[in-house]
Amino acid sequence: MNLLAVGLNHTTAPIALRERLAFPPEQISAAVGAACNWFARRAAPDARIETAILSTCNRTELYAASPASGDIDGNVDATTHFLADYHGLPYAELRPHLYALPRDGAVRHAFRVASGLDSMVLGEAQILGQMKEAVRRADAGGGLGTYLHQMFQRTFSVAKEVRSATAIGAHSVSMAAAAVRLAERIFPSIAEQNVLFIGAGEMIELCAAHFAARQPKSIIVANRTVARGTELALRYKGAAIALEQLPDVLAGCDIIVSCTASPLPIIGLGMVERAIRARRRRPMFIVDLAVPRDVESEVARLPDVYLYTVDDLAEVVQSGRELRQAAVEQAESIIETRVQSYMEWADRRALVPIIQDLNQASETMRLAELARARKLLARGDDIDAVLEALSRGMTAKFLHGPQLALHSAEGAERAHLARLLPQLFRASH
Repeated sequence: MNLLAVGLNHTTAPIALRERLAFPPEQISAAVGAACNWFARRAAPDARIETAILSTCNRTELYAASPASGDIDGNVDATTHFLADYHGLPYAELRPHLYALPRDGAVRHAFRVASGLDSMVLGEAQILGQMKEAVRRADAGGGLGTYLHQMFQRTFSVAKEVRSATAIGAHSVSMAAAAVRLAERIFPSIAEQNVLFIGAGEMIELCAAHFAARQPKSIIVANRTVARGTELALRYKGAAIALEQLPDVLAGCDIIVSCTASPLPIIGLGMVERAIRARRRRPMFIVDLAVPRDVESEVARLPDVYLYTVDDLAEVVQSGRELRQAAVEQAESIIETRVQSYMEWADRRALVPIIQDLNQASETMRLAELARARKLLARGDDIDAVLEALSRGMTAKFLHGPQLALHSAEGAERAHLARLLPQLFRASH
């Protein structure tokens, strides 16, 4: 079995590269199908390459599996070329930032990611939902097969076990909580500020809950689908607008939190410049949690604008990590046990085609000898003589292959077969 995970995350690549390698959610299924076709063109004609893609603000990873073993370096190279070609990136620029994890390394990584051990926010729970959605989209794109399906089902089970058996989520500072902390460094009281949320996904929902707890002066939700934005805004007695209305309301907003799936920036330099002039030097705090980014990076150079990206929040969310170290060690122990369990299952699974071939070959021999015996009986031969011939014929055909292999082998290979064959043909009682 050949299993591989190739990707980059917040520890190996800057946000500028991560956003270029990100897959929009609605493109994941098509990208999985493209990856399957890419690998199929480079594999044996009958090879079945399973594929799944996980893409979040902190990481982009491609998981691939096939029943046959293969050249790891060649597979890593092919995967990198796929990612580079799909996004129009130079191979040489992308390769140094990628990690490649074969076999049990890929399984261990998936388990750690789902359990929150590889996140910017140690122990955060949002990644599990993102992985489940990635698997759903991979299945829709025809990428899942026996190995990846089993691996991801075990991944979700391990993550649940880690959550319930350890305190990995205790003392955790979420991105949403970190955004509030940073805002409170700029403004003495959030209760006196107007807050704008751009997007209406899970991350914005979390941020809205944290900021609403500080009872800001007003809340506005801007979303591509106004009905979805209205649903979130009403929860916190706010108002909803369409994205096209952002230029009209931006100057009146003190705190802006954005997290959409837009492939291009929503807030440009010119839009913020006009808002700042209208604000008469009152500070504006912006948190851009999207990858690709929703806010043009040049905005950070404007006076009186405090722009933070997901990477900028890293230092804030590290607090409490030491308190969770014992839980991390406990979680790693659980994961290691479950990795070994999966690998044992995969190794057993790899024997299934061999066993099927043996059964088929044995059945072919049995039917041939049975047909010969029936012919002998039909012409009136003695039944005991026919049974004797049948048993001798079956035995001779069954042993022909092993005997031929033993006679053809030399040196260490012959010695190995000589030790192995008696075990394979030991009579059962």
